[in-house]
Amino acid sequence: MAVRTRDSQDSSAPEAGEERISEERIAEARVSEERVAEDRGEAGPAAEVRGPARGQVDVRTLTRVLFERLAELPPGAPERERVRAALIEANIPLVRYAATRFRSRNEPMEDIVQVGTIGLINAIDRFDPTRGVQFPTYALPTILGEIKRYFRDNVRTMHVPRRLQELWVQVSGAMEELTVTHGRSPKVPEIAANLRIPEEDVRACLAAGRAYNAASLEAAQEHEGGLALLDRLGYEDSALADVEHRDMVRHLLVQLPERERRIIMLRFFANLTQSQISTELGMSQMHVSRLLSRILTRLRTGNSWEE
Repeated sequence: MAVRTRDSQDSSAPEAGEERISEERIAEARVSEERVAEDRGEAGPAAEVRGPARGQVDVRTLTRVLFERLAELPPGAPERERVRAALIEANIPLVRYAATRFRSRNEPMEDIVQVGTIGLINAIDRFDPTRGVQFPTYALPTILGEIKRYFRDNVRTMHVPRRLQELWVQVSGAMEELTVTHGRSPKVPEIAANLRIPEEDVRACLAAGRAYNAASLEAAQEHEGGLALLDRLGYEDSALADVEHRDMVRHLLVQLPERERRIIMLRFFANLTQSQISTELGMSQMHVSRLLSRILTRLRTGNSWEE
């Protein structure tokens, strides 16, 4: 029969007591957060925290307690994965906040949140509470960097210079700020003045900022009545090259006498042969041939007609 000595009981008591105290602190932080979430009509410890400072403090308290518990657990401990999952769940609102900065990118918000969650997990694994830095301050740049990397490497099918990509973040932020201030969409000079950059950079940024995918020329455009982009593009009209020539010929033809002008019209506009023209005008084909040669020589030199 095994006998448990007083010394063995005393040596195990502090460890059990410390674990019980840590669990109580985690439970208290969770209950406090749940109460704040219920007051806002939300549910769960991962409910999005917006507005009230009290809710933000509770999430930070929970995060701090969980990190303290995570530091106490050895690698590979089953409870470590549960604490890590609780940290991820509690800080999902931070990911959603970061994802809202990219809501104009025409990508599903849930996809952006999933990518941002990868950044959150990386931040949790690398965070060192002993450095005295708040976790949101440390995690937000990591989350934003992961989302930006996703857009740079996986979403864009067109290459946009990195300088314009980084400038687009500033321009989009200034556009939102000026829209709220003026109650309308800002103009290019207003954005340039707000950021103190040239207007040409703003225009280039606006053109390249949303250039993520190449549009198919044959794809129908709903806002254009179902017409494809190819149907609305201009093409080279061969007749345009003849406009200047036609105008010059018209100017020269009006200078010809009636008979010579009629010969030109019958030969080059009605496509009659010299034999048909001679029959039409009642003269020999030889005479028609000489007149045509004479008329064309005058027209090529641009000289006015002389009887």
